[in-house]
Amino acid sequence: MKLLVTGGAGFIGSAVVRQAVRDGYDVINLDKLTYAANLANVAAVDNASGYHFEQADICDRPALDRIFETHRPDIVMHLAAESHVDRSIDGPAAFVETNITGTYTLLEAARAYWNKVERPDSFRLHHISTDEVFGSLGVIGKFTETTAYDPRSPYSASKAASDHLVRAWHETYGLPVVLSNCSNNYGPFHFPEKLVPVVILNALHSKQIPIYGDGGNVRDWLFVEDHADALLTVATQGAIGRSYNIGGEAESSNLDLVQMICALLDARRPQNAPHASLITFVDDRPGHDRRYAIDPTRIREELNWRPSVTLQQGLARTVDWYLENEAWWRPLMERQGVGQRLGTNE
Repeated sequence: MKLLVTGGAGFIGSAVVRQAVRDGYDVINLDKLTYAANLANVAAVDNASGYHFEQADICDRPALDRIFETHRPDIVMHLAAESHVDRSIDGPAAFVETNITGTYTLLEAARAYWNKVERPDSFRLHHISTDEVFGSLGVIGKFTETTAYDPRSPYSASKAASDHLVRAWHETYGLPVVLSNCSNNYGPFHFPEKLVPVVILNALHSKQIPIYGDGGNVRDWLFVEDHADALLTVATQGAIGRSYNIGGEAESSNLDLVQMICALLDARRPQNAPHASLITFVDDRPGHDRRYAIDPTRIREELNWRPSVTLQQGLARTVDWYLENEAWWRPLMERQGVGQRLGTNE
C-alpha cells in the first residue's frame, strides 16, 4: 500500500513516516521544507525500500499533479500546515495560504487523480486537524466530534476552514475522506519553539522558563508516537466521512507540566537542581484558550485505539531523547524566531 504524507518532515508527519516505513508501507514524503521542517527527522528511513522524498509546496498544483501521477498513492495523509499559534498572531497570511489555500489545492489534486484512476474503493484522504478548532472549555466538559466549532486564533481559524473544505469535498464531490482532531502533541523531534522543548532546552542552559499568564491553562497531552499510531489506524480503518478525536487522556495545566519536566531534569542533571527555580511568569498570549480536553470514546469504541503511555512516561522518554540528541536540536536554535517571544500582538 502506498501512503502519501504531506508535511512528512515536520514533527507529527515525521513520526507517521517513521512508523509507516517500519510497518511496511511504501511512503512518499511530501514537504516544502519550511523553517520547522527537518530532514534529520526522517534520516532513519532515508535508505528504506519504498521510501521517497518529494520537496514540494501543497499550494503548487502542477507539482501535486506530477506527484500523484508518478507515485499513485492509495492513501493521502494531510499533515502539512503552519501550526504555531504565536506565529499566527504575528503573521496570519502564511496560515491562510498554507492551511486554507494549500488544503484546497491538495483536495483538487486528489480529486482529479481519484477520478482519473476510476475512483477505486481503496483510495482515501485523511485530513489531520487540531482540537483548537473547538475553542475553549470551562473547568468541566470535553470536546467530542459533534462539538461546535469556535476557533479563537488565526491558526485555529485556518485549521477550522480546512476541516470544512475537506467535509465539503466529501459531500459535494464524493471524495472519500476521514478526519481527525488531536490534542497537544509532545515527544522526540519536536521543533524547539513549542512548550515542552522550550522548557527542556531552557532548563539545560539555565535560562528562564517562561510560562504564560498564571500557568493555569490546561491541555490534554498526547505522545507523538501514540498519535502516529492512531493516525495510521484512522487512515486505514476509519469510516469514510467520519471524524475521530484523538487525545492522550492526560490533562495537565502548563504549570504542572513544566514542574514535571523540571523534576525529571533534577533527577538526570542534579548539579543544576532545582530547575523549577527558573520558572518565570510572563504576559499571557492574546486570546489564550483556557482549557482543551478530548473525549476519545469514538476512536476507542470504533477503532479499539487508546494511548499506550502515560504523561509521566512520555515526558521521561522525551527528556531523555533531548539529552541524548544535542546534535539534532543544536542547529535548530539558530533558525528564525527560535528563542524569541512571539505572538505579543504589538
